[in-house]
Amino acid sequence: MTFILIILLGWVSGWLVNYLTDVLPATRSFSRPTCPKCGQRLGWGDYLLYRNCGSCGARRGWRSLITQAVLTVGVLLLWFLSQNPAYHPVPFWLGYLILIYLAVVLIIDLEHRLILHQVSLFGAVLGLVTGIYLHQLIPTLLGGVAGFGVMLLFYFLGELYIRIRSKRTGLPSDEVALGFGDVNLSGILGLMLGWPKIVLGLFIGVIAGGLISLIIILGMLLAKRYKAFTAIPYAPFLILSAFLILFIIR
Repeated sequence: MTFILIILLGWVSGWLVNYLTDVLPATRSFSRPTCPKCGQRLGWGDYLLYRNCGSCGARRGWRSLITQAVLTVGVLLLWFLSQNPAYHPVPFWLGYLILIYLAVVLIIDLEHRLILHQVSLFGAVLGLVTGIYLHQLIPTLLGGVAGFGVMLLFYFLGELYIRIRSKRTGLPSDEVALGFGDVNLSGILGLMLGWPKIVLGLFIGVIAGGLISLIIILGMLLAKRYKAFTAIPYAPFLILSAFLILFIIR
């Protein structure tokens, strides 16, 4: 019975993440979902059952079904891990909130290159609670300051690089090397991981980001679609490193 309830919880979690990632970037509020093609409001039954839009017939994208499946499996895996506190010190319900938060940030950043302030505020509270539970107050605050500070330095270096390149090439300097949302996210993950684990988290994130970015660039070169200074979302690599440290690496 517990196993079935956990699967149902995972399925409901997929609905929740899909809803948040559909409406927050569009309205910045908990509004009724709309069709991404025609803007018509969707009935809750149609939305939850993945029916086509009643107005224009548009289908829901594959992302919704993939999110539903991944969250179901993720919550089930989280429950199995939480049965062994010696291996997995994060209690199930706290880990569940972290999983939902990371999924929302990941999907919105991938689809919109955006980390919303409202989501960051919730993440800061969740990060503080998580950090204090796992590491006590001082290591939590040190981790948050370190994560925020390091990424803030990268942010300013990126701004400096864009300005220098713009001055040398004459191209407009409206590009962003690193968004400030990534700086906020790094501070939030620093609260969760605490000091000194945030150092490992940033290291894994930078290495993973560099490797995957290199693969993407090589693929674009082979396909002859490479464009210089192509922006690549950085948040997924930070989220990956935090997830590994919180739930996998011991």
